[in-house]
Amino acid sequence: MQDSGNEEMGWSAQSGVGVVAAGGQAAVEAGIEILSSGGTAADAAAATILALTITDHLLCSIGGEVPLIAYDSRKKEVEVLSGQGRAPLSQAAIDWYMKNGIPGGGDIKMAPVPSVVDLCVTALIRHGTKTFEEIVAPTLLLLDSGTEDWHPALASTLRKLVEQEQHGNGSREENLKAASDRFYGRNAYRDDIATDLEAFYVEKGGFLRKRDLAAHVTLVEAPVTIDYKGYTVCKCGPWTQGPSLCQALRLLEHYDLRAMGHFSADYVHVVIEAIKLAMADRDEYYGDPEFVDVPLAELLSDEYSEIRRPLIDMRRASLEVRPGDPLGMAPLKGGGVIRPGSGGTTTCVVADRWGNVVTATPSANVNADFVDGGRAGVTYGNRLLSLNTTPGHPNCIEAGKRPRITLTPTLVLKDGEPILAMSVAGADLQDQTSLNLLLNFVEFSMLPDRAVTAPRFATAHLQDSFDPAPERTEAFMKAGSLRVAASVDANVRKELARRGHQISVSEPPISSPVMLYIDQEKRTLYAAGDPKAGRHAAGL
Repeated sequence: MQDSGNEEMGWSAQSGVGVVAAGGQAAVEAGIEILSSGGTAADAAAATILALTITDHLLCSIGGEVPLIAYDSRKKEVEVLSGQGRAPLSQAAIDWYMKNGIPGGGDIKMAPVPSVVDLCVTALIRHGTKTFEEIVAPTLLLLDSGTEDWHPALASTLRKLVEQEQHGNGSREENLKAASDRFYGRNAYRDDIATDLEAFYVEKGGFLRKRDLAAHVTLVEAPVTIDYKGYTVCKCGPWTQGPSLCQALRLLEHYDLRAMGHFSADYVHVVIEAIKLAMADRDEYYGDPEFVDVPLAELLSDEYSEIRRPLIDMRRASLEVRPGDPLGMAPLKGGGVIRPGSGGTTTCVVADRWGNVVTATPSANVNADFVDGGRAGVTYGNRLLSLNTTPGHPNCIEAGKRPRITLTPTLVLKDGEPILAMSVAGADLQDQTSLNLLLNFVEFSMLPDRAVTAPRFATAHLQDSFDPAPERTEAFMKAGSLRVAASVDANVRKELARRGHQISVSEPPISSPVMLYIDQEKRTLYAAGDPKAGRHAAGL
């Protein structure tokens, strides 16, 4: 679907009142509309997220997922909302996956429980002031003017939620919950939507059922945090790849990156080597902490960072996969593995006039050849592919388990106040790009408009998070790879190649970021999204 609305909207914005940066233009307009009517950052984010399921469909959908980080200016607190659906509760389904693998290619068995509706409602209850009716209005306008077969069905489903909210006799929060309960068929509320969804899953050969929908809840969690040179970096937990950014920063904190120079060979080399070490631990240890004991405190500790840092050789690129041993406090687990190598998501950051900030990363990876939402119009995604079928692995599929996803919003504080928010689309590239942006700001004083358009670099020296192969070495992509923007100096590329990096040059943008900066002294908000990646930003 093509975006509608003001064709003048650009990719960067400045305001003292409120800003939104995201993917589709009409979705940014939805968020701005809510801010202009007095809504909070959470209200605007919920409106933007719902609209993105239309403007950025195939990248995200109402049946997808949205991890979200919110800063509450009244409580001076940061919290994570786990907008991630789970695997089916049926053990028979899990046995099928373990025997047959987790299918892709549009097979509905790859779909987790839809999480977007409950995520938006939870954000509104905890941090918003608006009703569901108000925040869904821009999305309904998009659906009513749309042309896809599933648009009328989804519009009908969303109007049922508005109807449930309007008929409630409780508080705003109670009526919001009633709307979500109707979608998921919980408690005494009507289960017509859940009935339609179950019929769709059965028809398509999926395993999800009403009890999976009814069991869904948006967990509220504390962020994972580290300090980096006076900044507090906040990430979602190890059910995402988010803590890998924290691990990379811990490895880099004792290097004088500024003295190396932006995009010097030394700078690119040391950052990419830190990413390789962090990603090796990600692939070895991360998983849903409700099911596995992730040694996160050890992975982020001073001692572990200090024993891992010497593994970075400034003279040559590593071609090894080198997870460490955080429990035994050893720099390497085993001797390393040499493995020669052989998406879809969108973005959302919002800040309001009261100092509230939200960053979220909506996704679904909808298969364009299998866009079918059934009677409910709820198209599905593929996130169960981010689990695997390796017995004993922390990310092995289990009944009701969250996949370890790539979606990874970032919030950064300075002296307890929010200063940066980032959201990136790009699968395994997301935290690598977030690291590029964060260092652009912290080390090289770039505001969002420069930070999101500066050259970027990334590696595929890691496991593909969408390859559920039971033999995890088969999921490893390309040892020593280093992808750099085409604008990087040829002499720098030559030196990096001399050190052993397998260089490839990228003309298209490496991932799709949006970024928000808050100047607390001037009370000014700056937002930008990479225009080459189709990002948009606007301010009041």
